[in-house]
Amino acid sequence: SRLDPEIIPIMQHVIYSIGWKSGGGVHKLWFSFPDSRVTSLMWTQVQYCSTSGSDKTGSPAVRAVLKKREYGIKYTQNNFITAVRAMNEFCLKPSDLEQLRKIRRRSPHDDTEAFTVFLRSDVEAKALDVWGSQEALARERNLRKDVEREYQENIFRNQKLLKEYKDFWGNTKPRSRKRATFLQGPGKVVMVAICINGLNFFFKLLAWVYTGSASMFSEAIHSLADTCNQALLVIGISQSVRNPDAVHPYGFSNMRYIASLISGVGIFMMGAGLSWYHGIMGLLHPQPIESLLWYHYFNIICLLIPHKATLLVAINEIKKSAREQGLSFYEYVMQSRDPSTNVVLLEDAAAVLGVVLAAGCMGLTSLTGNPYYDSLGSLGVGTLLGTVSAFLIYTNTEALLGRSIQAEHVQKLTEFLENDPAVRAIHDVKATDMGLSKVRFKAEVDFDGRVVTRSYLEKQDIEQILNDIQQVKTPEELENFMLKHGENIIDTLGAEVDRLEKELKQRNPEVRHVDLEIL
Repeated sequence: SRLDPEIIPIMQHVIYSIGWKSGGGVHKLWFSFPDSRVTSLMWTQVQYCSTSGSDKTGSPAVRAVLKKREYGIKYTQNNFITAVRAMNEFCLKPSDLEQLRKIRRRSPHDDTEAFTVFLRSDVEAKALDVWGSQEALARERNLRKDVEREYQENIFRNQKLLKEYKDFWGNTKPRSRKRATFLQGPGKVVMVAICINGLNFFFKLLAWVYTGSASMFSEAIHSLADTCNQALLVIGISQSVRNPDAVHPYGFSNMRYIASLISGVGIFMMGAGLSWYHGIMGLLHPQPIESLLWYHYFNIICLLIPHKATLLVAINEIKKSAREQGLSFYEYVMQSRDPSTNVVLLEDAAAVLGVVLAAGCMGLTSLTGNPYYDSLGSLGVGTLLGTVSAFLIYTNTEALLGRSIQAEHVQKLTEFLENDPAVRAIHDVKATDMGLSKVRFKAEVDFDGRVVTRSYLEKQDIEQILNDIQQVKTPEELENFMLKHGENIIDTLGAEVDRLEKELKQRNPEVRHVDLEIL
């Protein structure tokens, strides 16, 4: 009698439109509404289930269903936030955080202990208490952004002034690390090659002035190209030992491959290009060669021996490195495991062959008086340099694209993970060579939830958990119980991931970065 007269017909229609739907042991009670004015009763559904569709009395058995929770802004405010973010985003001071609730969380880093976090809702409430309103907090954020921008600009100006000061007085920063890099290994090979190739360029240029030989000019250009390219290798080696920073989190080890790639392009352009040019010009406009006897003695004594010395230094270094990595000499060179030493090896091997080829062609010209042999020698040297440059470009491009490590090594890393009790299976394994014997390992891991749960229970008081279970009487209490232990089990899973990553690095020192994705 208290209802609006307009609503009564609608309710009558609702009563007459009630129906039952059944199927598969599930009954659904549905309502239909002909009018959209009753918006609060648009749709509802009640589910009944039992093994036989109903209990012994014939009435449906009711199943308790946890009410679906809507996760809105209020729920996300209970997320955790670090002290740094609290101070930066909410403009608070360390003293403002002292009275807030503190929670200890597991650190994601191997070398860092557990750290303290705060509830985001507590931090927001404290920020409003300190600043009075959201508008005042927004003004303070903008003000601090302006101060930070001015601070960064001052840093840039100070760095520029410091650079000018160092340029004027000399940079006194210690360079012991880079200096040590060039006293051993690939750095030593490159420095020896620069010194020898620089002297070779001078003597070959002098020989070309006396003889006018196109082949000798090609060899002089060859030595100049080698010297310039090896200077690029020096830059690449010095850059590759830099420590990772925020912009380059995986370091600069690929700088050696980049420098070697540029070196290969330089050999092709300077060495092969100019040699082909002078060979073609010699065929089109042949010129007589003088002082051939003096050149041959000079060529054998002063040019061939230094190239052989540099070549032997590179060969010995590659043999040593290949032995340490369990590779053959051929595999080490073809896979370009050490790009800097590889460039020196191939350049000096091409130099020795080029000197022999140039000397042979000039000898034929001397015997026959035909200058075309010398021009053909220049073309042969250019072809040799073009082949070397093509190989360097190909191998270094392959390395920069991301090359997998040896299959045996990948199998070893995979077997280590699969033998762990917490791991059920390993999928999508990728082990990439980052250069300088550094490996990045990535895999998708299917963890055994039973092992992870047991690992969690081993650290808990089982009797206390049993008592907590016995106290559960309502769905809400069950939800709170499951949420509490579910979050702790997730933390235990994260600790298992950290343990596997740490053990993998300890057993395989070349593995520097490990990414394990949980399935």
